[in-house]
Amino acid sequence: MGVLRVVQIVSRVLGARPVWSRLSSYRSFSAEPLAGESTALVYTTHGEPSRVVKLGPLQLPSLGDKSVLVKMLAAPINPSDINMIQGTYAVLPDLPAVGGNEGVGQVIEVGSKVKTVKVGDWVIPRDAGLGTWQTLAVLSADDLVTLPSDIPLLSAATLGVNPCTALRMLSDFEELKPGDTVIQNAANSGVGQAVIQIAAAKGVHTINVVRDRPDLSQLTDRLKAMGATHVIKEETLRRPEMKELFKAGSLKEAPEYFNFYPRPKLALNGVGGKSATELLRHLQSRGTMVTYGGMAKQPITVPVSALIFKDVKVRGFWVTQWKRNHRHNDEALCSMLDELCTLIRAGKLSPPACTEVSIKDFHKALDNAMKPYISTKQVLVM
Repeated sequence: MGVLRVVQIVSRVLGARPVWSRLSSYRSFSAEPLAGESTALVYTTHGEPSRVVKLGPLQLPSLGDKSVLVKMLAAPINPSDINMIQGTYAVLPDLPAVGGNEGVGQVIEVGSKVKTVKVGDWVIPRDAGLGTWQTLAVLSADDLVTLPSDIPLLSAATLGVNPCTALRMLSDFEELKPGDTVIQNAANSGVGQAVIQIAAAKGVHTINVVRDRPDLSQLTDRLKAMGATHVIKEETLRRPEMKELFKAGSLKEAPEYFNFYPRPKLALNGVGGKSATELLRHLQSRGTMVTYGGMAKQPITVPVSALIFKDVKVRGFWVTQWKRNHRHNDEALCSMLDELCTLIRAGKLSPPACTEVSIKDFHKALDNAMKPYISTKQVLVM
């Protein structure tokens, strides 16, 4: 039984004492030898991360026959992590819980019956909710996937969510061929940057929509350096001239746009609201819009004309569900990770710009992760 589950049971007896106090009480009557002590970011109630997340010692349970002891190396702060702490995500762990759904660690000890990983392996979580914001963790070997250690640490730490989401959306909904076009909003997000790079590697054009901001010129240059075909503002997406990009290959406000691009087969929506509606308007007949996020926290309005006259498809995607659907199909998961690692080794897929922050400075990292227009991903290093 994991320590957090034990703590939860003990809490019913000990009452609403601080989690670290309850952990100390657990330590005093535990009959099993413990694997050691971790430093972890724990929350005991849902709320704003800066208020409810606390750093402190966490006793680890004993190492079972089928478990492994993992030293966490780096773990990013993703929007889903924030939503989980706030209590608004689709799946929520029992409380108290260790934050973090993604990250990379190194195996330092294995149970006697573990065959799938070995000491020294780099591993990432197979599913969400594992709790990666800690220095050490005792985890079931079945909950981990190995990664090659010849890719950069930040690539490994950020591989399991955004690049996987991008690759699946580019692969599973439309048959994209070189020369096809994809349009996406939230192009500066982790998913958006991965979409740009993976699409470019496949010879697929990307029309990338971002919010206006003071550093728009620098952002545009950075996304184009990744392989973005075009970067446009949300306001431009709603202008009539946008149609000219697909008609004659030019936008009046952007004289460098002289190539012809077919209307997008695929639209990727991470925002919702009016932005998603505008993406739909630019899809070709029988194209597909896939929604994977809703940063605007607004519903999507689908124009009747898009359904009747263009027969567009409106779909959703959640990488956690994809992984759960393929939990007993290691070949599918490993094949996806191998494809992404091949792109990384070839220099065709880089992690998003990251700011590495010590776990001791987690408050700064959490604050920055929640600020608008922050162009770097906060990554906790242990």
